[in-house]
Amino acid sequence: MFSNLRRVVRRSYRRAVDLSHPARSPLGSAVVNCIVYRDGVRQEDCAEVEEALRRVRKTGDGFVWIGLHEPARSELAGLAELFGLHPLAVEDAVNAHQRPKVERYDDTLFSVFKTVRYVEHEELTATSEVVETGELMAFTGQDFIITIRHGGRGTLGPVREELEAAPDQLANGPAAVLHAMADHVVDDYVAVTDAVQNDIDAVETAVFSEAGGRGDAGRIYQLKRELLELRRAVAPLSRPLQQLATQPIPVIPPETRAYFRNVADHLTRATEQIGAYDNLLDSILQAHLAQVTVAQNEDMRKITAWAAIVAVPTMVCGVYGMNFDHMPELHWTYGYPLVLGVMALACFVIHRGFRRNGWL
Repeated sequence: MFSNLRRVVRRSYRRAVDLSHPARSPLGSAVVNCIVYRDGVRQEDCAEVEEALRRVRKTGDGFVWIGLHEPARSELAGLAELFGLHPLAVEDAVNAHQRPKVERYDDTLFSVFKTVRYVEHEELTATSEVVETGELMAFTGQDFIITIRHGGRGTLGPVREELEAAPDQLANGPAAVLHAMADHVVDDYVAVTDAVQNDIDAVETAVFSEAGGRGDAGRIYQLKRELLELRRAVAPLSRPLQQLATQPIPVIPPETRAYFRNVADHLTRATEQIGAYDNLLDSILQAHLAQVTVAQNEDMRKITAWAAIVAVPTMVCGVYGMNFDHMPELHWTYGYPLVLGVMALACFVIHRGFRRNGWL
């Protein structure tokens, strides 16, 4: 099956192809780029992955970096056979929706990172999307690295440019690319976490302002949901980074582990910050609910006070509405204005008493 695929692919290699254009890539529509590096210097774009890998392994120097975007199973099958990728890891790479993890299959390391992006918005509402997530995966071997991106976030263009500007670091091989990916992902975590703080500050200001509305609970709950999505992306990565920083892994040189420890420190900062934000939102929510309760109590006191005031004329009118013949001052000329005056005076005295006690 793979030999037939190779013949088809080789025929397409006879003409020059722009590998950066997915629609015209001979390696499949999912391929973003394929580049060979030697001694940290970019050598050539891959016209044929099998030939590029053969040359790298023949000289024993350099590595191949292949970038994919949301590949289908058929598109990844040829590369899986060529590089000896484990079927379980290939299935995870195709299906996506994986937790951050690092798994070792013989001499190949399969890594999964969750990417995040802060969604800009003019005003936080009860339905605002704050955090958008994606996935970034990597197959890392001694002389190759295959990166797979799912979602619109997590492009490795800036990472590639930074690495190519630092050939000494890129000379460490695929492990250097894996570290740069992890560092890029964690830097995004820190940036998104800092951006979320602005939304938390806005909600906190609205809750504790004099004109704080009762509709802030929806915004708080939405922010907590988005913060939970961010935590699900960030927190599980701690253990995989500890593995890369401490455990002896063939594809990770000892001198590279210190760089992963640095990334793990940054991840710890982001995780702790997210936890602090979640606790702060809990406090803001409790304060908001307490304010709502106090406001409802004040409303009930006002309603009760006005009901007591209205009860006085209602009672007097009810007595005089019983139509008995022998009632006080029933036929007196000034009886009607006298009763109105008594009702007004009683209402005034009760109103003044409620005002004095803070009910009105």
